[in-house]
Amino acid sequence: MVDGLEAAEVILGHHFTRPALLREALTHRSALSGRHRRASNERLEFVGDRVLGLVMAEWLAERFPDEQEGALGRRLAYLVSQPVLAEIATALALPAALAIAPGEARAGVRKRASVLADAMEAAIGALYLDAGLAAARAFVRRAFEAAMTAQAEPPKDAKTALQEWAQGHGLALPLYEVTMREGPPHAPVFAVRVSVGGRSGVGRAGTKQAAEQAAAADLLRQIGATP
Repeated sequence: MVDGLEAAEVILGHHFTRPALLREALTHRSALSGRHRRASNERLEFVGDRVLGLVMAEWLAERFPDEQEGALGRRLAYLVSQPVLAEIATALALPAALAIAPGEARAGVRKRASVLADAMEAAIGALYLDAGLAAARAFVRRAFEAAMTAQAEPPKDAKTALQEWAQGHGLALPLYEVTMREGPPHAPVFAVRVSVGGRSGVGRAGTKQAAEQAAAADLLRQIGATP
């Protein structure tokens, strides 16, 4: 685990004065017995989610001074979304540093977007508690720079884009259906199918909402109308 902590410190660009915070941020609850469950990264994820939202809101207001709340809100929702967080965590090689129960690791939990997004938020929370807002801000701006600059225009979420496409073609609203739910309670996986106009798309994710977005994005790709 020491190697994992050292690797995570390199990723975050910070040497922790309280390494227990970082160890907690990297610990999936499957790796702990019930009596030690409080030492998993869920509490730090709660903190990191709020810190990330604040830092992103500050950054967006600074970067796009002429945009109104609605446009900024869409940008924020995209940047803190589960797929973006998971993609950045993977790019930073954070999954290798996570402590996960062997059985869960063999089941592929380490690669699940929900797990990676939670770990990213927990790491930000740990960084904030150990070194303050400036350190958290520096990491977020470095790690999310590519995602921030990738969207020239405020993005639309996939469900909204699909609904607008359906309405523009005189079709009924998209219909979403949960077709499968599997996995343990702490790491569920949902499969969703969306149907509209005789076409359908599918998506899988750790939450029903994220699976719906993935299904909408899949259908949008099929019809050549990505948001």
